[in-house]
Amino acid sequence: MVQINENFLLLKSNYIFAEIDDRVEKYEKENPDANIIRMGIGDVTKPLPKAVIDGFKQGIDEMGQAETFKGYGPYRGYDFLIEEIIKNDYAPLGIQLDSEEVFIGEGAKPDTGNIQEIFGINAVVAVTDPVYPVYVESNIMAGRGGPMGEDGKYEGLVYLPCTEENNFIPELPETPVDLIYLCYPNNPTGTVLTKEQLAKWVNYARENKSIILFDAAYEAYVQEEDIPKSIYEIKGAKEVAIEFRSFSKNAGFTGTRCACTIVPKELKGFDKDGNHYSLNELWFRRLTTKFNGVSYPVQMAAKAIYSEEGQKEIKELVRYYMKNAAIIKENMEKIGLSVYGGNNSPYIWVKTPNNMNSWEFFDLLLNEAQIVGTPGVGFGPSGEGYFRLTAFNTLENTKEAMERISKLTNLSKS
Repeated sequence: MVQINENFLLLKSNYIFAEIDDRVEKYEKENPDANIIRMGIGDVTKPLPKAVIDGFKQGIDEMGQAETFKGYGPYRGYDFLIEEIIKNDYAPLGIQLDSEEVFIGEGAKPDTGNIQEIFGINAVVAVTDPVYPVYVESNIMAGRGGPMGEDGKYEGLVYLPCTEENNFIPELPETPVDLIYLCYPNNPTGTVLTKEQLAKWVNYARENKSIILFDAAYEAYVQEEDIPKSIYEIKGAKEVAIEFRSFSKNAGFTGTRCACTIVPKELKGFDKDGNHYSLNELWFRRLTTKFNGVSYPVQMAAKAIYSEEGQKEIKELVRYYMKNAAIIKENMEKIGLSVYGGNNSPYIWVKTPNNMNSWEFFDLLLNEAQIVGTPGVGFGPSGEGYFRLTAFNTLENTKEAMERISKLTNLSKS
């Protein structure tokens, strides 16, 4: 008899975006002429920049010639891409990295989900609430938590509420924790931490020998000066933090898959006897066993992002989506709703009107305006009563969506 991993049975519901897809599919079958505008999943809509396409084509052409064909690539990624990341993304911030500290992967989602494998099963995990579901569910699958309680929280995890009452800034844990997941600019709330606020977390981690798992997938959307684009802008962070970055949201790689994870050599973990080990080496060991790297053409396409033309094009993409964010924020506020995010992030976090719960608001927008967003409760119990809209649609669809919402008569602020 083959036994299953029973930790999977602890996951009480579908992955939030799979649940949305199921509900929308049902609605479409019942309403085949519906013109649905999707503002739920954080998937981009603009095509890949021309420089990226040119880089892709060059990589493919090289794969078709015996003299330039590539088989398995380096496990960490090709040096030509790693060097561009260090030179363009980190050096301007005053951050020095060794090439062996940069790992090219297929996305921030799989890396944030897989990173927990190098830590002990008894590690105490802290997550902000609301939270990107991957952080929670990957640890539940691994066995670091118990059943979900009636309060919507998994037993064994430490939840750090982010609500209107604390301006969406999580408080430091009251009890020691080992792993801390932080995502800033935040998904789903779109809010940010200043350098001073982030420094408190770095100091906490140093004092408690904790590790911060810092998801910086939306760093390209930071507009304000005092908002860090990397946790390594904070003194001492290389001793306590792993950072995840992505080309998905700034360069349109959601369907192409390429990202990077930074694991500094200073990072140490401990065995049961207190002996320390390099987390960089452990992650590399995990990588060599389970991953053969991102394809050569994709890494060539990613390299092209750092060309002069590529930089112009991706900055234009960010401006395009941030214009959408401003339109959403302005229109939702005009209706009279409480709105957060949208200034340094492509996400807009809306408080639902008239004390509606998240799924009620989802159904209202789908049925009466044919608009799809994401119910806040799907991101954790503190997300109940909120709703996430994304700016990752066309400008035309964004304007049309706001026009439809403005015509609804039952959205006055509660």
